[in-house]
Amino acid sequence: MEKTIHQGRNIRHFREMLGLKQEGLAMELGDDWNQRKISLLEQKEVIEEDILAEVAKALKVPVDAIKNFDVQDTIFNIQNNYEGSNTRDTQINTTNNDCTINYADRWLEAVDEIKKLYERLLQAEKEKVELMERMLGKGK
Repeated sequence: MEKTIHQGRNIRHFREMLGLKQEGLAMELGDDWNQRKISLLEQKEVIEEDILAEVAKALKVPVDAIKNFDVQDTIFNIQNNYEGSNTRDTQINTTNNDCTINYADRWLEAVDEIKKLYERLLQAEKEKVELMERMLGKGK
């Protein structure tokens, strides 16, 4: 059984992924287009090649992406290919959960480093003041 790809829905998906409203896509396509025409276009299962090419160019995606994008396949791939989704990863994750990070120690280390940086900055400022005093003393 062959899947049918709904090209209009795919246009909607790409438009939404790009954060465009129908009005925005209509503006990209030119004066002949408006929100209503985009809405009707997104309802069509099959779209004429010339219009499909025009819309793909406006969305900055290949025509084949609109022709072949399948939401169900995409969802399946995401669900089954993210990190930790298969049994092997799950076994690895459960056997390697003895790693602990002590955030309080990390915070104290950061505070100590900040103190050291502050002390160096203070010393540099003291040296500047001493240099300025010597320079002003010589000018008298």
